[in-house]
Amino acid sequence: MDFNSIQAQIQGAFNSIDLNTQNFKSLDAFESKTRLPRSYAVVGAGATYLLLIFLNIGGIGELLSNLAGFAYPCYLSLRALKTSGSKDDTRLLTYWVVFASLNIIEFWSGAILYWVPAYFLFKTLFLIYLASPATNGAEVVFTVFIKPFADKLVTEGIQGPADSLMDKVQDKME
Repeated sequence: MDFNSIQAQIQGAFNSIDLNTQNFKSLDAFESKTRLPRSYAVVGAGATYLLLIFLNIGGIGELLSNLAGFAYPCYLSLRALKTSGSKDDTRLLTYWVVFASLNIIEFWSGAILYWVPAYFLFKTLFLIYLASPATNGAEVVFTVFIKPFADKLVTEGIQGPADSLMDKVQDKME
């Protein structure tokens, strides 16, 4: 791969950003004031976001990382609630199961994980991988790590341990 093809791919990505952000008025203002393409503002904001996560000054990295793992999937979930098909619902439910599992693991191992350099940057990139429909990362993580445990707890048509526990809790509530 030579430099010209790399440059063409980068320019294509910038052009794609310009086309996909035509409806953002703030980017129109950026373009008119700076005479730079709107893609520069988008890439600059993304780089600044990742830099703030990497630096984690005052704990902002943790907040921004969790926001990256929550905001876009939440938007996709709200859109999925308006569709009649179930394919996007299943993909998003899988994401939320993986996201919740990661939060539980992070809670119990947080004291160790926070000592890992650039932990929140890696976490953010991993959450983006999980949430992206292009990578289907949540499905991969679910199938490899969570499904073996889930199959032992939740069985279709048969009362599993989780079902009987929930039944007991519901009986006590009534």
